[in-house]
Amino acid sequence: MRAHLDLLETHFLVYRLPAWHTNRIKRLAKAPKLHLIDSGLLAHLLEANVERVKSDGQVVGTLAETFAVMEIVRQAAVAEDPPRLYHLRDREGHEVDLLLEWRGGAVAGVEVKTAATVGSADFRGLKLLREHLGKRFAFGVVLYAGPATVPFGDRLAAVPLCGLWSAEDGRLSGDGTPQPTA
Repeated sequence: MRAHLDLLETHFLVYRLPAWHTNRIKRLAKAPKLHLIDSGLLAHLLEANVERVKSDGQVVGTLAETFAVMEIVRQAAVAEDPPRLYHLRDREGHEVDLLLEWRGGAVAGVEVKTAATVGSADFRGLKLLREHLGKRFAFGVVLYAGPATVPFGDRLAAVPLCGLWSAEDGRLSGDGTPQPTA
């Protein structure tokens, strides 16, 4: 199995997102998470036609998460100070779809949701991360299908999925802190 996964990764068909772990958070899953690089190929393999995407929330969630994660992977690869990328999942069900960790120690988290609105429960994994990391936690976002950026407390916000391509709300410096655009 490992040889097949290595081959798929070598041919840029899958991306292996390693698990992030620390001794501050107990009982973390340590298995990597696999993402198909091409979300169109993933849709084909899931047999996700238009009707299925409209009616099956699990399929659309999988597609949206893969799409967003892979877009961030691409953008991180060309960053001036690229972060290391991970996912987080613990045995109690807390999860963060993507963690970005910079050399200086700053950590950011990204959750992907397909709903047009988000609530406090959608930030559960990000809040756990913020609680355990303290000042190292730079920020956390929930990417969602809504129209506007909405703050959700200290260093947390819901950001429209299109925010992946917009510099309106600021760019990140090398330490993970938001910076105003020019």
